[in-house]
Amino acid sequence: MDARNLLSVHKISKSYGIKTLYQDITFGIHEGEKIAIVAKNGAGKSTLMNTLMDPASADSGEVTFRNGITIKHLDQQPSFQDGLTVREILYHSDHPGLQALREYEGIVASGDGTRLQEALDKVEATGGWNLEGRIQEMHGRMGLPDMERTVNHFSGGEIKRLAMAQLFLEEPDLILMDEPTNHLDLDIIEWLEEYLINYKGAVLMITHDRYFLERICGTIYELENLQFYKYEGNYSYYLEQKEAREANEAAHRHKTKQLFKKELEWMRRTPSARTGKAKDRIDRFQQVKKEAKKRTENNEVTLELNAQRLGGKILELHKVSKSFPDKLLIEQFNYIFKRGERIGIVGPNGSGKSTLLKLIMGELDPDQGKIITGDTVLFGHYTQEGIIHKDNLKVIEVVQEIGEYITLKKGQKLTASQLCERFLFDGHQQYAYVSTLSGGERRRLYLLTILMKNPNFLILDEPTNDLDILTLQALESFLEEYSGCLLVVSHDRYFLDKLCDHLFIFEGSGRIKDFNGRYYEWREEKKKQDAIRITSSKEKPKEEPRKERVKTKLSFIEKREWEELPKEIAALEKRRDALNAIFQSTKQDPQEVELASVEIKVVLATLDEKEMRWLELSEFDYE
Repeated sequence: MDARNLLSVHKISKSYGIKTLYQDITFGIHEGEKIAIVAKNGAGKSTLMNTLMDPASADSGEVTFRNGITIKHLDQQPSFQDGLTVREILYHSDHPGLQALREYEGIVASGDGTRLQEALDKVEATGGWNLEGRIQEMHGRMGLPDMERTVNHFSGGEIKRLAMAQLFLEEPDLILMDEPTNHLDLDIIEWLEEYLINYKGAVLMITHDRYFLERICGTIYELENLQFYKYEGNYSYYLEQKEAREANEAAHRHKTKQLFKKELEWMRRTPSARTGKAKDRIDRFQQVKKEAKKRTENNEVTLELNAQRLGGKILELHKVSKSFPDKLLIEQFNYIFKRGERIGIVGPNGSGKSTLLKLIMGELDPDQGKIITGDTVLFGHYTQEGIIHKDNLKVIEVVQEIGEYITLKKGQKLTASQLCERFLFDGHQQYAYVSTLSGGERRRLYLLTILMKNPNFLILDEPTNDLDILTLQALESFLEEYSGCLLVVSHDRYFLDKLCDHLFIFEGSGRIKDFNGRYYEWREEKKKQDAIRITSSKEKPKEEPRKERVKTKLSFIEKREWEELPKEIAALEKRRDALNAIFQSTKQDPQEVELASVEIKVVLATLDEKEMRWLELSEFDYE
């Protein structure tokens, strides 16, 4: 094995029944490499990654690991044992420093003084003393719930962030990640991107996040037609080289077909008697025939609609508010939709994005205000839940429930079976049960059931989760030409930048900012505002004497804000102390210190802002 090689894969194959996923795949992973695997849904990406963790599951071939390396796998849907707290999970990882700390604590508790120095030396050697600060930092970075909370009722996003925090604390030599950005909000995705760029270990990921592929990955493998194609470069390079490869293959197929025609003419002229030389040519003819008959798999989803034209009144929201017992999500929101608008919705998980969509669809009633929908509007609502209670049906049956055929533009009609083929479900797959489909295939089928109703107002809630890049490209191409209204919640920055030129930004506490521009423009503006805020907090002008003000009662929102501020201030003070501990440590990690120096500026500025706000609200009557 190469000295830099962490893992070598030699001619592994895997099949399920009559379906072969991959055959005789060979590749390796070196120290520090950042690699991605791309393929259409159902091609075997996740199966391949699971095979690396369990080589015995391969039908043939071998996987070889360098002795002594640590490998961790972040699954698409990680899970933890019920009853465990955040603290127990983070403090009981497999990091050698934490193991040394646990041994040290055990020895102290037992009173065995003979082994105390040995335990202390081990903690020192493994960096155990510095781990407290790192755990606190990772806890804050990932926006995790309180340390004493149990995981029993965590959301999918909270579980994903907790699993990721545990994994990064262990700092393995090789990380395997399956769709790491699913269920994460945009701020954490952008932090994760920077973290992986600077990560010293190797990373192998399955992802449809094209900004990840562009900025992080130096090698991309594509699994297509049972073969493994290697591209040394990022996403842009992959697109260029894939186009060149397919052009070369098309030229080769054309030449083969020309040769096949010549050989066919010879076969027709040749008498039945076979000499040895003729037999050789017959064998060659059979090989050429096989090559000429090869078809390139049509990996392109074809989307067409014959949507009804929208009228003058589309969708109006007037002073809409919605809250739940523990949280205000939307307050006094107003917006009147215009024909052809394409609006993206961004904000942290739990801030109310999906709630707004459910209000529009009538699945929830507003606490205040009203929502008016035009008579010509036909919604198509793509939810995060996807296809529910359909596992016992076949793919074709799910489509036929909606209709036996669909009318496209120019009066063309497609049967349910033809429509399935357009969405890459061939004759065999159409009669497969939904329960046997991969996550991405289920999403593709769900998208088909939404679009075949010919909606003129599409509401998409995280549509990119689990979709392969080819399906995403086709969906984007369709949506670019779509004449109806589009309202989309997505954590896929590439998807938002390409399709939406207007944003609703959920800022918390019921506030929704209306931003006229694309996602990257908003992020640039936000970075500038954060920089200005940090600078102004350093150079504050002298405050003028405060004027006496007549006390008035707090509004409902201000009251809730005043009650929450002490908790927020306490959390910021705790974080400030944790960051200061990093600077005061005798064993300092340069990268950690650099990150802490950036973060503490924001923490101190935010803390000052919160304290001033608390004082301001304290001047009002609470009751």
